[in-house]
Amino acid sequence: MRRILMLFAVGVSLVGCGSKSAETKTSDKATPKVYMTTEITPDGLVRVFEALGIEPNGRVAVKISTGEPGGKNYLKPELIGKLVQGVEGTIVECNTAYRGQRFSTEAHLQAARDHGFFAIANVDIMDADGEVKIPVQDTTHLKYNLVGKNIENYDFMINLAHFKGHAMGGFGGVLKNQSIGVASRNGKAYIHSVGVTEDPDQMWGHTDDQIGFLESMAAAAQSVHEYFGEGNIVYINVMNNMSIDCDCDAHPADPLLKDVGILASTDPVALDRACLDIIFGITPEQGNDNGPLIERIKSRHGVHIVDYAEQIGLGSTKYELVNID
Repeated sequence: MRRILMLFAVGVSLVGCGSKSAETKTSDKATPKVYMTTEITPDGLVRVFEALGIEPNGRVAVKISTGEPGGKNYLKPELIGKLVQGVEGTIVECNTAYRGQRFSTEAHLQAARDHGFFAIANVDIMDADGEVKIPVQDTTHLKYNLVGKNIENYDFMINLAHFKGHAMGGFGGVLKNQSIGVASRNGKAYIHSVGVTEDPDQMWGHTDDQIGFLESMAAAAQSVHEYFGEGNIVYINVMNNMSIDCDCDAHPADPLLKDVGILASTDPVALDRACLDIIFGITPEQGNDNGPLIERIKSRHGVHIVDYAEQIGLGSTKYELVNID
């Protein structure tokens, strides 16, 4: 891990999967900063959040994944509780498009309760009372974004994601947490089907356009970013328990990678790109094998989401990595 940080410090680009360079330019004030700590603890999470220098205002939503029952890699309440309570935040989620144990609001709330989230904060399933359309700037695939109606109750969002693999997207970070994660059940179907249907039961027949799916996620993530506006949304990726499978999987594969740290930025593209660069930059060794996760990312063309998100103006794949340890 120290070797990776040293490479970034001297401006060496770590590039994976044929993506655009993530070269750092410490002299360029426009280059977004990505703050990092290797301390995956409640205090480390608070410190990396505070490094962003942004004070939450009004009603604060903390978007996490509550984790599918049966899974065990989701971010635990004991890790995130100090941050959530410190900002007087509400944990927010939306129901799933697949018919698992978080498909209905009642079952989803029970999952959140069983996983201990009610012990640290109120939990709001944002599409419990319906959904609202918010505009998308990039209309290549989507004409709007369908998100949980209760998004209207919040002034500020902390996008607190668990960075890991994903069966459909290749990987999941803040871009996925803000697109699929903030979309209502019907909105998830709309993104997965690349704008064809809002019916979760019909979407599975329209999931063959992988590039369109990734681009739809980028457009949806941008719409949420614009909904809150600059200064009213921040991004955190926790790089621990990094299975090739998502926290939406009730039976995920065991992680083969060592825990890395917590990274945060005001730029979601820079943040996900930095995490990808770290994964691609790891030298495999016993007990720390990045091969399966890299294969998962490459086989789903996962890096395309960050490149496309940059193309449509959501953020930058160039960044400065700042170690706060």
